[in-house]
Amino acid sequence: MRRLGHSGVEVTPLGFGAAALGNLYTPLDDEQAHDAVRAAWQRGIRYFDTAPHYGLGLSERRLGAALRAYDRADYTVSTKVGRRLGPADGTGDDLAHGFAVPATHRRVWDFTADGIRRTLEASLNRLGLDRVDVVYLHDPDDHAEQAFREGYPALEKLRAEGVVGAIGAGMNQTGMLTRFVRDTDVDVVLCAGRHTLLDQSAGTELLPTAAEHGVSVVLGGVFNSGLLADPRPESTYDYTPAPPEALNRALRMKAVAERHGTTLRAAALAFSAAHPAVACVLPGPRSAAEVHDCADQFAAPVPPEFWQELRESGLLPRQEGLA
Repeated sequence: MRRLGHSGVEVTPLGFGAAALGNLYTPLDDEQAHDAVRAAWQRGIRYFDTAPHYGLGLSERRLGAALRAYDRADYTVSTKVGRRLGPADGTGDDLAHGFAVPATHRRVWDFTADGIRRTLEASLNRLGLDRVDVVYLHDPDDHAEQAFREGYPALEKLRAEGVVGAIGAGMNQTGMLTRFVRDTDVDVVLCAGRHTLLDQSAGTELLPTAAEHGVSVVLGGVFNSGLLADPRPESTYDYTPAPPEALNRALRMKAVAERHGTTLRAAALAFSAAHPAVACVLPGPRSAAEVHDCADQFAAPVPPEFWQELRESGLLPRQEGLA
């Protein structure tokens, strides 16, 4: 287990990102979702991350139901605030936001102190829990002023009251996360897709700044939404169809991995986990089989010769890699 910043909250080095439990892209049934959580538990995963955004609350409901089989003291849960769920007429679906669920609610951007508390209370009801361990401000990209002026102080107050153990922000960009690390007292930031074999932008400023300030980093999107897990023409990269250049790089990396007796998935996980500021990598499996594969790949050693060839071939910057 690894501690998040200066808090008392601990996470396992490999976590479980629960967006898929909210029917990300395609539907799952409840039993498939519960099987995935059970498999994670069997493999020693004890950190589970969710959000109201994921399937309009479906991910939280399914995750909470699956975790009721276990002692609350034995796992860590995070959720997110900033997208409050409001009533909707229930017609249509949510596929425009990436989730195969009925449009039973609408998302309302709300980083006010009242909105933070209302959103967290609703999350606790869906999860069936009396507390969560970590709360992140979720994608405040276009709401920076309100997030820093109202949202962050509200989280700081919740932490001081003992309602949550650790606070932070979760985003797909590095600039504002670096500002959170420098200008606030966050314990952790969740950065998605910006420290991977295909995108090392977090290594320029965010990761060294986090290490300097004693702030932990949790990395999501380590497969860049699919391309690094299984590169093929129909793969997605950062939640959109993979551009040809990214697909070509991923295929070349896969070929190098196979030459060295490893897999691109193992290399992607190893690369993201290696930085000393990183407390946890957070893949998003959608089945028990994918959970077992992630755990197997995470545990598999990647030969030093693989990293050497990536650097020599220009597929990875010279200063990056594990050996």
